[in-house]
Amino acid sequence: MQKIIIEKPYQFIPPHSGNWWPSFIQRFRLIDIYLKKNGIVSYECRHQDRLVASLEAGHGIMLTPNHCRPADPIAMGWLAREVKTHVFAMASWHLFHQDRFTAWAIRKMGGFSIYREGIDRKAIDTATEVLSEAQRPLILFPEGAVTRTNDRLSALLDGVSFIARTAAKKRAKRDDGRIVIHPVAIKYLFQGDLEKALNPVLSEIEHRFSWRPRTDQPLLFRIQSIGLALLSLKELEYFGSPQQGKLTERLNGLINRLLHPIEQEWLNAPQEGSVVPRIKNLRMKILPEMVQGSLSADERKRRWQQLADIYLSQQVASYPPDYLAGPLTVERLLETVERYEEDLTDAVRAHGHLHAVLQVGERIEVPVKRESKAAPDPIMKQIEADLQQMLNQLANESRQWNNPQRTE
Repeated sequence: MQKIIIEKPYQFIPPHSGNWWPSFIQRFRLIDIYLKKNGIVSYECRHQDRLVASLEAGHGIMLTPNHCRPADPIAMGWLAREVKTHVFAMASWHLFHQDRFTAWAIRKMGGFSIYREGIDRKAIDTATEVLSEAQRPLILFPEGAVTRTNDRLSALLDGVSFIARTAAKKRAKRDDGRIVIHPVAIKYLFQGDLEKALNPVLSEIEHRFSWRPRTDQPLLFRIQSIGLALLSLKELEYFGSPQQGKLTERLNGLINRLLHPIEQEWLNAPQEGSVVPRIKNLRMKILPEMVQGSLSADERKRRWQQLADIYLSQQVASYPPDYLAGPLTVERLLETVERYEEDLTDAVRAHGHLHAVLQVGERIEVPVKRESKAAPDPIMKQIEADLQQMLNQLANESRQWNNPQRTE
């Protein structure tokens, strides 16, 4: 399990508001060096004129990108450089605890902390102030977690629209300025040799299973076989035997097997729906006493096991059951194998040859009042629709995987 839970009292980390450091980082292209080490070797920005127009108009601007790779926040620096601005961005508190340099760099680039395991009023106040005063564009990732599914969005979190509307109310009291949202679609195109990149990873995973490396088998067959093996192993652990049924049913069944007992204990009833909000609700209940240090060793151990099960549920939910069905692209195969490696080792090797496309969507004007109280929130519905439409268009630029030995 990656270290995303910090067992100590939360302290808000404000952003660095000066211009010298972000200007230095842009001028000497330090993000290019960092991203190249992570395999992202080139980029292009599209429709950045839309963002420029909002900047020139003096709008308070929120940027809402999809979040398919951990490098996304850094890649957004390319867009900021192209339009000659600096940005602020919300970053999960755990990212500031990786190491001193990372914490320092996040702040200097405009990042400030958000506590995902509770209600962080300081972060919300900071975000609304940035927007209402139109200080800089504010980056918020509405999916709330990295998905590794570049063509798909997971459920979006309503906190984005709450912050935007709160800022719009503040702005309305100050002047007649507007708050606008620009969805930004980030697409990574793999331009290398897919089999050369993935064969070593697949062989290592097959070794972990005590299998012989099956380099004589079609790539898709190997990827599908490993996925089913991983699922069956977890079903053996939590059900006692591999389960039957369609893949969708098996994935949902495992998620509920993990979450329902914990939800029954902490929320008084099993929940349904999107996994990310369910996880957030559980962590908000489980963590406070752990952070206070008031638990016995046995109880603390029990809660860490619950947090591990919660983390596993998020891993399981990150595999769309039909992601390798239909027209198949090299990126979908790459992302799936990267997810396998990350889930098994908590790390992913950089394969290189990734070209990033950052496409700015049309602005969405934020009204002071919510016209409809019905779910989903109209702003979130528009962000989701615009993002998915752009991602669908960008998916057409992916290379198809036309292996003649492909299995169904």
